[in-house]
Amino acid sequence: MSHEQMTKAQLEAAAISALKPISEKKAAGQALGAKDRMAIPVQAMPAQDPIARGKNVSEVAEGYSEAQAKLEAERCLGCKNEPCVKGCPVGVPIPRFIAEIQKGDYKAAVDVIKETNLLPAVCGRVCPQEKQCQLECTVGKGLKSVEKAVAIGRLERFVADWERDNGKITAPSVKAPTGRKVAVIGSGPAGLTVAADVAREGHEVTIFEAFHKPGGVMVYGIPEFRLPKAIVQTEVDALGKMGVKIETNYLVGRTRTVKQLMDEDGFDAAFVGVGAGLPKFLGCPGENLVGVFSANEYLTRANLMKAYDAKKAATPMYRSKVVAVVGGGNVAMDAARMALRLGAESVHVVYRRTRDEMPARGEEVEHAMEEGIVFDFLRNPNKILGDDKGRVVGMEVQKFELGEPDASGRRSPVAVAGSEYVFDCDTVIVALGNESNPLLVKTTEGLVVDKKGRIVVNGDQKTSLESVFAGGDIVLGAATVILAMGEGRRAAAAINKILAER
Repeated sequence: MSHEQMTKAQLEAAAISALKPISEKKAAGQALGAKDRMAIPVQAMPAQDPIARGKNVSEVAEGYSEAQAKLEAERCLGCKNEPCVKGCPVGVPIPRFIAEIQKGDYKAAVDVIKETNLLPAVCGRVCPQEKQCQLECTVGKGLKSVEKAVAIGRLERFVADWERDNGKITAPSVKAPTGRKVAVIGSGPAGLTVAADVAREGHEVTIFEAFHKPGGVMVYGIPEFRLPKAIVQTEVDALGKMGVKIETNYLVGRTRTVKQLMDEDGFDAAFVGVGAGLPKFLGCPGENLVGVFSANEYLTRANLMKAYDAKKAATPMYRSKVVAVVGGGNVAMDAARMALRLGAESVHVVYRRTRDEMPARGEEVEHAMEEGIVFDFLRNPNKILGDDKGRVVGMEVQKFELGEPDASGRRSPVAVAGSEYVFDCDTVIVALGNESNPLLVKTTEGLVVDKKGRIVVNGDQKTSLESVFAGGDIVLGAATVILAMGEGRRAAAAINKILAER
């Protein structure tokens, strides 16, 4: 039985056994050397059985046991130059928090993380650590594989969950009130980060959220089985303890404009973090047929409106037998895996490159494959086919082969002439990314955007408007939670600076 195939109980028992000689050595006053630490195997993440989890929306990854977390923490070398910190967009003091786990002080560990990141339970679950902090880990480089790096994200999740499960959540301290007011437009990861960092300085913060629940992409985009919504709410609640106000069902650009917030409502600064919520489509014939969805709509219905629970859902959900998801990113994986949980008999991911070029996290692709989702690589639809009632009955698909690398360095797909065929399906989900919603831009005079509608900012995230900053997907295009948070931290620092100088 491989390490990855072991049950949660078996993984815990193995970790307890491996910890014993380490504990004895430390108790005897003997330090663990680098060779000792690098000889400790990476602790696998316990997970639900693939067949069982494809029929429920409970979290797939079950989290480390205490023994696993302590053993994984012992793999950290505590490097003085902290390369992992340089790889973290929000600068979490990684060696410091892992050192606290080694001591068994989990509360101290999570408090260290919260010095720069108020969303540790979220980031521990959805951040692509393998492309950031873990990519820079000395252990991984020493073993010549990022997969052998210290599992920083899993340890972050462990201490955040420990704090919540043991009722020990505390909010960061807040300085005395300054009398300054800051408006944060959008409650996604960038907006929440700005709110936390600005509130720490004693400024009055109000978040304006268009939806009926705060959290942005974390509640409408990322599925329950990857990021439980109760966890997002718990981390959002910490802002309330810091005095941050949240106004939901408040669409800036319609309810009030940015100018009105600044000129009439007395806000001294504003941050725009409205995300990129306008889905891209294929631009092929048949996209208006019944049974074609953007991944945005599909996931919002399933996640925010709980379409997976037919008895309590706030929205109906299209019933499917054979689903085709077009795309190869994390959103495509989320949509495909959600379609399976909503009762589809089979789900295909249609992607015009190979697995090596997929932008989705390797872990998400592996989980999808384990659950029985089929990957049709080097394929792309030419058109979507419908019946006489206007419903999807299939797609005309073209085969591709890889040619020369494109501007991003990935090999460009080249169509194979005469390779078209019909793929029978009744649902098509388009997961090709998102663009900026033009509403706020069109209602904010003088706000400079690029040709894609993304807000233009300087190095401090300042826009073309006085005291107005922006960050996250509205600036980056569709990006990750942690990259959006990194922009939020830079914006907050700049806001705090200009307010301190007034």
